[in-house]
Amino acid sequence: MFKNGTLWNDIDGNPIHAHGGWMLSYGGYFYWYGEDRRENYYVSCYRSKDLRNWEFRNHILTTESKMEPYRVRTKLQLISETGGKVNLERPKVLYNKKMEKFVLWVHFENGKDYTDAAIGIAECDTPDGDFVYHGHFNPYGYMSRDCTLFQEEDGTAYFISAFCAAICSTSLMFAPTVDIQLES
Repeated sequence: MFKNGTLWNDIDGNPIHAHGGWMLSYGGYFYWYGEDRRENYYVSCYRSKDLRNWEFRNHILTTESKMEPYRVRTKLQLISETGGKVNLERPKVLYNKKMEKFVLWVHFENGKDYTDAAIGIAECDTPDGDFVYHGHFNPYGYMSRDCTLFQEEDGTAYFISAFCAAICSTSLMFAPTVDIQLES
């Protein structure tokens, strides 16, 4: 039995680092993605068949992750202007059947303050591999704050975010991910 407020270890006895987590069910496993703010890590991935015993799989996004641009309006940045880490928060991963890729969505900030309010996107062929970072941007030109994803059974996915237009964090944006996700 688990107790709130106690350290939760993976099956090797190491503390689980998955703050702001997200879970994906795929191929008979549950994948747990979360923030890992140690060293050069951004997002860690664990996997389980029973939601109790978690195996560490990989640091799927780090300061050294491969970066490839794909859109004019994205900015490739995994290191801050001062040489430290940027903030990548609340990671979410969905499987995109059309692309046959796992797509990571993350809240992006510049590492010194919360003025960027952007979305970062990365992709990978496997749920626990080394994701390729494709940059960050403001969806439809708006700042994006707290965010989540929703995927329908037919694969249609939506990005949902508190956004800033005239008044910050009082409005929600629902955007079909097809408009802003990676396409082959």
